[in-house]
Amino acid sequence: MTKERTLRLTALATAVFALSVPAVAQAPELAMLDQLNRGGWELNFRGDGGRRSICVRNGREFIQLQHRQGGCSRFVVDDQANQVTVQYTCRGDGYGRTTIRREGNGLVQIRSQGIQGGAPFSIEGEARHTGAC
Repeated sequence: MTKERTLRLTALATAVFALSVPAVAQAPELAMLDQLNRGGWELNFRGDGGRRSICVRNGREFIQLQHRQGGCSRFVVDDQANQVTVQYTCRGDGYGRTTIRREGNGLVQIRSQGIQGGAPFSIEGEARHTGAC
C-alpha cells in the first residue's frame, strides 16, 4: 500500500467514525431550576427561625432572594442535575452567590450570601412548595 493511499483510508475512516458518533446534547443552562414547581413556596430560614412566603413563576427566582430586582448580571459557577451555584451582581445594590440543591421539585435547600445596600447578608434554609399563589 502506498503512503498516499494509507493517508486517504485513514482520513476516510476518521470521517466515517466522526459522523457515526452521535453529538452530545447539552441540557439548557440551569435546567434544574426550570423543573421546580411554580406557585407558592414557604422559605424556612435556619438560625433565626424566620419564615417567608413567596410566589414563584420559575425556580430561577430563588437565585436572588435578597436582590429581587431585575437587571442583575449572573455567572453560573456550577450547574449539575440537582444543584446549581450562581454568582450575581446588581449594579449599585451589591452582589451575591447562591447555591440551590434540589431534593424534589417541591423541596430545595438554599444557601446565599453577599452584600446588599452596603451590608453583608447570609441566608441558609429550605423552601417548600405550598401550592397555588
